[in-house]
Amino acid sequence: MTNKRVLVTGLSGAVGSAIRPELEKRYEIAALSRSGVNGVPDALNFRGAVQDAAAIAPAFIGVDTVIHLAADGGAHSTDGMNAGWDAMLNNNVVGAYNVFEAARAAGVKRVIFASTGATVIGYEQESPWSELVSEDDSETPVSWPNVTRDSEPKPHSLYGASKLMGEDLARYFVNTSDMSIICLRIGGVGAQDVVNGVRGRSIYCSHADMAQMAVKCVEAPASVRFDIFYVVSNNKYGYRDIDHAREVVGFQPTGSAETAPKA
Repeated sequence: MTNKRVLVTGLSGAVGSAIRPELEKRYEIAALSRSGVNGVPDALNFRGAVQDAAAIAPAFIGVDTVIHLAADGGAHSTDGMNAGWDAMLNNNVVGAYNVFEAARAAGVKRVIFASTGATVIGYEQESPWSELVSEDDSETPVSWPNVTRDSEPKPHSLYGASKLMGEDLARYFVNTSDMSIICLRIGGVGAQDVVNGVRGRSIYCSHADMAQMAVKCVEAPASVRFDIFYVVSNNKYGYRDIDHAREVVGFQPTGSAETAPKA
């Protein structure tokens, strides 16, 4: 373990639980949450809602890297991606701004921001990608173009739109400070490390691959000021580009929807 302190918001969620073991092997882990996280020492177990800028500020002192996972509207939230605007604004947009600003004020070197594949989920309504995720007997296409970080965003929920706002806030902070922010458009990471349905074969991300990406981003050189990476496993029917992450931070997913357990 190094002396590097990594603060994680939302550590108790599905993604946080997936990456926690690998992080704890390497770094001193601090947590920021509303009610505390089991197993984190009291001195590193900060409490506060990300909507409350003053309450969360102490958590960022002495931190090298922040991994910001806390959000509302994801697959494991009460209302899923159908959560309303007030929740999206306060939890995801205001929350992201407060985290970025607290990090900047405390001199944090890097923030890793949990964006989402929902930023491009609209491609799944169009051919040939729709056939990849269809639960009916549609014929699987022979080939298809990958969606890259430079592809047009296509959110179909306020959740996806709010995460795009978070990505733009990240650009703003990178352009106006010395901080690095890496945005991760995370795929299907569940509480259980399994593939869910036909769609899961395209967006599945194993816990090991999610953890690998988190570590790769923590360890990325300072020259990586801003970037966007898709985080999915090496799926035969995947459509979200992972070559860019391979090239920039050396992401080498070892999992795949073809070899993972099915729900």
